[in-house]
Amino acid sequence: MNVHEAKTQLSQLLQRVQAGEPVLIARAGIPVAQLVPWREWPSSLHNPGSWAGRIRLGDHFNRQLP
Repeated sequence: MNVHEAKTQLSQLLQRVQAGEPVLIARAGIPVAQLVPWREWPSSLHNPGSWAGRIRLGDHFNRQLP
C-alpha cells in the first residue's frame, strides 16, 4: 500500500492491524513502514535491576583500549 492510500484509509488499516494483520506501507514502491498490532512489554523489563545476576561481563570489559 502506498502512502497516499494509507492516509486516506487509515481507519480501515487500523482495523486490519487490530485483527492481527501487519500492513506494509511504501513510498514509490519502496517499503518505508510496517503497521503491526500494539503489545505491552512485560513489566519486568521496566523495573531497574531486573537483570541483576543475569548478565556477566568479562574481566577485559573495563580494560583500557590500545
